[in-house]
Amino acid sequence: MITRTAEQTVRALLRGFPIVTITGPRQSGKTTLAKAVFGHRPYASLEDPDLRQSAQEDPRSFLGRFPDGAVLDEVQRCPDLFSYLQTIIDGDGRMGLYILTGSQQFGLMPKISQSLAGRTAFVELLPFSIQELIDAGKLPSPVDAMLFTGSYPPLYDRNVPPSAWFGAYVTAYVERDVRQMLKIQELETFQRFVRFCAGRTGQLLNLSSLAVECGITHNTAKSWISVLEASYLVFLLRPHHASFNKRLVKMPKLYFYDAGLASWLLGIRTVEQLETHPLRVSIFETFIISELAKSLLNHGERPSLYFWRESNGHEIDVLVEQGTELTPIEIKSGQTLTEESFSGLKKWCVLAGDRAVKPSLIYGGNESYMHKGVKVSGWAESGILFHS
Repeated sequence: MITRTAEQTVRALLRGFPIVTITGPRQSGKTTLAKAVFGHRPYASLEDPDLRQSAQEDPRSFLGRFPDGAVLDEVQRCPDLFSYLQTIIDGDGRMGLYILTGSQQFGLMPKISQSLAGRTAFVELLPFSIQELIDAGKLPSPVDAMLFTGSYPPLYDRNVPPSAWFGAYVTAYVERDVRQMLKIQELETFQRFVRFCAGRTGQLLNLSSLAVECGITHNTAKSWISVLEASYLVFLLRPHHASFNKRLVKMPKLYFYDAGLASWLLGIRTVEQLETHPLRVSIFETFIISELAKSLLNHGERPSLYFWRESNGHEIDVLVEQGTELTPIEIKSGQTLTEESFSGLKKWCVLAGDRAVKPSLIYGGNESYMHKGVKVSGWAESGILFHS
């Protein structure tokens, strides 16, 4: 089993909270992580119809089976348990009793916010990070192999090609999660919508344009984007508000959490096709920004990641906000850098003045070094940028 960086985060949180809730996409390794931490505790999956029925019909008796805590998997399937958990936790007083896991946020977060506020810590677990794969000796190389394969754990512990696995994953996701969340009847239209989103990864999200292209209303497009966010397929990178007397773009940018999934949705079926694909630059950027998010989430930190773009097109790919300071990060997919590669960073640092700290550039090569005050990192080291 590949050791997860978040394991130490979960163990630390259990010392100060009675419950830790692990959320993330399906097949990201939540159950495996919970069992690794709580191997000595009972395990109950609410995907099991019999267990779910028992929990729904008599929640007190169901939870009474676990006087010393347990792993409760896919708890969004039975959100009424949360109120009963609150009573148990408040009466018991012990820390580290339960680990809850959930694959999508619609059924999970509102109920937890109402019933378990202050009683549970949260860990968002995404698929494997670069560093986790390096430590396990399983990092695909070169970078295009990484972009094609993606990071979902089953691709590293089963003998299955990415194209076959992603096809089954998307079908299961649409048939199960989407039906549960929105009762969408037009599943073919929704699947087409997801593919159109993949074609926009790394780009500004224009909902009106996306809706027209897909043949749906603006409100439907907005609702379906929320579904993709809630199930951890995509995330929106918001523009930073610091204007420096410039007119700024206000639309967010759309990114997939997994570059391999985005590649599959774009119809890419071989590494060679990816190498020459017109959206390779966007796929590489998607991959790097997802790695930056993972490196923070795995340590229990909420990512304060933004982008910055003024109306005339000058842009910084990522801004990391830390108090009043801003760290600009540029992403270049090529393996060769020139002085022009650093021009955007230099221009922005002049605008930002004292607020700009630790400018960085991540690129598709392998070397890491300092260049005129800019930290240059190869793609395989992007995951440790905040912890090096």
